[in-house]
Amino acid sequence: MTPPDDNDLLTRVGPGTPMGEMMRQYWIPALKSSEVERDGPPVRLVLLGEKLIAFRDSAGRVGVMDHRCPHRCASLFYGRNEEGGIRCIYHGWKFDADGACLDQPNLPAHQVFKHKVRAKSYRVTERSGVVWVYMGARENAPPLPMMEATLLPESETRVTFTQRECNWLQAIEGDIDTSHFAFLHYGAVGADDIGEDQIERYQYVVRAPEYRIADTDWGMMYGAYRAGAPGTHYWRVAHFLFPFWTMAPGGSIEHLVWARGWIPMDDGHTMFVQLQWTGSPRTVREFKDGTPIPGIRTDIDYLPNTTDWFGRWRAAANPSNDHRIDRAAQRTRSFSGIDGIALQDQAITESMGPVVDRSFENLAPSDLMVVRTRRRLLAAAQALQKDGTVPPAVDDPEIFLSVRAGDYLAPANADWMESYRDQIRRANNPTGRLAAAE
Repeated sequence: MTPPDDNDLLTRVGPGTPMGEMMRQYWIPALKSSEVERDGPPVRLVLLGEKLIAFRDSAGRVGVMDHRCPHRCASLFYGRNEEGGIRCIYHGWKFDADGACLDQPNLPAHQVFKHKVRAKSYRVTERSGVVWVYMGARENAPPLPMMEATLLPESETRVTFTQRECNWLQAIEGDIDTSHFAFLHYGAVGADDIGEDQIERYQYVVRAPEYRIADTDWGMMYGAYRAGAPGTHYWRVAHFLFPFWTMAPGGSIEHLVWARGWIPMDDGHTMFVQLQWTGSPRTVREFKDGTPIPGIRTDIDYLPNTTDWFGRWRAAANPSNDHRIDRAAQRTRSFSGIDGIALQDQAITESMGPVVDRSFENLAPSDLMVVRTRRRLLAAAQALQKDGTVPPAVDDPEIFLSVRAGDYLAPANADWMESYRDQIRRANNPTGRLAAAE
C-alpha cells in the first residue's frame, strides 16, 4: 500500500510540488511540430498544471508561454500571430517567441516601457518532429534526452500523441507491468494458436512469469522470464527512465527502437507520446493460419482536435462510451472486448478514475517493478526538494544509450544482466549510438 501522503507527492505535478519541480528539470515533449503553423493560430497547451499557448512565428520559431498577457491577463490564445510575434487583441501589446515585449501601441511614445515587460515563456527546441519545452529555472538548459528513438532522423521516426483522462502515474504503471499482457491483450490466445517460430508464444504457455528487478542509472529495469525452448528462458525486459519515460517489451529486442513518454498535463490528464523507429517489429497480430487475432490492432481512432484546453489527441473510444466495449466479442473471441492494444491499456487506466486511491490496493509479487519505481520517484523528488540533488540523467542523458526493451531467448543458466548486455551488443543499431553498459 502507498500511504496517502506519498500518493499525493507522486501524483501532484503543479508548480511548487515536489514531483512537478523534479519533472521541470527535464526537457518535455509538448506537441507535434505539425500542430503549429507559421503565422498560424495559437494552440492551447497544458503542461504540469500550467495553461500555456504555443505558436510558430513568421521566421518559423516556436514560442511556448503562459496564456495570460502580462498586461491585464487576457488570454493570448485570442491573439494575432503576425510579423514575428503574438499580439494581444485587448490593447495590442505584442510579444516575441522568447516572451520579450515588442510593442505597446496603446501608450504614448514617452510612456512606453516595453523593455521592462516580459511574457512568461519557456525555452523551446524541435527534434524528431516534436516540439520540446524546458520549464526549469536553470540559466543553461540541460541536454535533450538521448534515447535512440529521439536521435533518429525525422523520416525514420513514427510519432504518436494520445491523451488519457487519468493521472500520469497510473498511466505509466501500466507500461511497467508485464504480466497483464498475456491477459488484457492476449487472454483469448493460446500457445497452440501462435506459430512455433514466434517466441512470444512462450508467454501463453506460462502466463505467470518470474521476475528480476534492478535499480539503474537511468531509473528501473525488470526482466520477466519463463521457460522457453529446451535449456532456455524466454525474457521480456523493460525499463522506467526518468522522469516519465518507459521502454516496453513490444517485440524482439534486436530491432525494437522506441521510447514512450507519459507527460503530465495536470493531475488528472496525461499526454502519451511515443517515438518509434519505422524499422521496429510489431507484436504478433495473426494466428498461425494467417487470420487476424481479434482486438490486437495498434492504431487509435481519434476525435477531431478542438481548441479546448484538453481538446488534443483524444480517443474516440473513451469513458463516455465505455471505450466501445463489445460484450459479445468479450464472451466469444476477445478477452477484453475492447478493440486495440493501446485502447485496452487506456480503458483500464482511465477506469481507475482521475487519480487512483492507492490505499485500496493489495499489491502482489508481480507488482514489484511498480513498487520499486514509486520508491525511486519519491526518493528523487524528495532529494531535489531537500538538498537540491539533481535527478538522474538530467546532466548525463547519454546513459540512455545503453537502454533497450524487448524479448529474447537466453540460456537458462545465464546471468540475466549479462544476457541483456549481450543482446544489446548484437542488436540492430540504426543510430550508431547504442552501446551496452558495462
